[in-house]
Amino acid sequence: MEFPDRADVDHLIDPQPLPEFARVRYEPRTERLDDPVGAAREATDALDLDDLPKGARVAVGVGSRGIDRIDEVAAAVVDRLAERGFDPVVVPAMGSHGGATPEGQREVLEALGITEEAVGAPIDARMAAAELETVPVGDADLPVYFSEAASEADAALVVNRVKAHTNFTGPIESGLAKMTVVGLGKQRGAKSFHSTAIAEGYVEALTAALEVIERETPLVGGIALVENFEEEIGHLEAVPAGSFLDREPELLERAYDEMPTLPVDDVDLLVVDEIGKEISGAGMDTNVIGRYRVLNAPDPETPDIDLIYVRGLTEATKANGNGIGLADLTRQAAVDQLDLKKTYANALTSGSLAKSKLPVVAPDDEFALRTALAALGGYDPETVRIVWIRNTQDLGELRVSDAVVTDLPAATTVVGRETVGYDDGTAEFNDETAESDADPTGGSGA
Repeated sequence: MEFPDRADVDHLIDPQPLPEFARVRYEPRTERLDDPVGAAREATDALDLDDLPKGARVAVGVGSRGIDRIDEVAAAVVDRLAERGFDPVVVPAMGSHGGATPEGQREVLEALGITEEAVGAPIDARMAAAELETVPVGDADLPVYFSEAASEADAALVVNRVKAHTNFTGPIESGLAKMTVVGLGKQRGAKSFHSTAIAEGYVEALTAALEVIERETPLVGGIALVENFEEEIGHLEAVPAGSFLDREPELLERAYDEMPTLPVDDVDLLVVDEIGKEISGAGMDTNVIGRYRVLNAPDPETPDIDLIYVRGLTEATKANGNGIGLADLTRQAAVDQLDLKKTYANALTSGSLAKSKLPVVAPDDEFALRTALAALGGYDPETVRIVWIRNTQDLGELRVSDAVVTDLPAATTVVGRETVGYDDGTAEFNDETAESDADPTGGSGA
């Protein structure tokens, strides 16, 4: 597909003067777990494995992207299992990610630092999943699937972060239950779950499927992690099978209290340098941008963002551009990075088609920003509210237009002033003040 170049569109929208920007540090108070590796070893011991014989095969389900030190935590779990005389095997628990192929799922694990050499255990990346049974959920029938690699083991456990989900809100969202049902369901299980959940409710589908898995498989529990604002592990604990639905709501509440958010809720234009599956399953954290874009699930009430411009994909996402459809604008450089086979594998499995739509494609940054500002209507560089971030995970340092500065919370500090210039259409920030010369409060009362 060919998109218009500058010569085709340059005359359609007049150049727009950009506001000045403040470079801001945003540092809410947070807690960090000092020794997550040691905590992971202790959590492994806390799971019910005492009745297993020596040499028993224990499947360790991992694979959710973007978790702090997940390679070290996974290695610690495997190492402790081996020390106790068991035979651990790592099983990718990521539904259809990696293009729904064994090679792709191994590639995803490798991007997380999880290889056979690194964790000291084989990786069984088979995509096969056995259908356990079909259960009613509302007006639908839900076939429940579970990884053959995990079901053939003597015991299975999952390691995952508990956090806000990118498609829905409820007492359980993204965590141990979802990884068990969707991640270890492989592509067939993920597709079955999402098809039912969109129509009948995510929590209802998770609850029904988890009950079957707990009854019919060797699941012994999971190791739950909760991250802080800085995306570091703040808490880690073992949760036995049968307790996921009881324990996860409290862990989720903690995750909500600590999750990264923008420092302001009212934004005219959000500029995002990069999206990726390791940042969020939706490429961008939908709770940060205030957009779910799924059927039967209203968008979050805050933040209120009028337009989103996405500039590119991360290297670690391996060209999976799921989430680009959440943007209103992108640029040619981002589209050139896309692998639509991987992107569509995600969209077709999840049923969340909007996230893989292509937004308007601009030839470069200069025209994209020109287009966005004109689309806001009544544009004024003195009052426009622009927030510019690297991605929705790294929110500790960001840039905001001057109109936003006076609304910044006390946990922010202005550390510099910058203007935007263009090099062959690519936006570049130019420092206007040194950190030592910047207003330390930014007018925010910090």
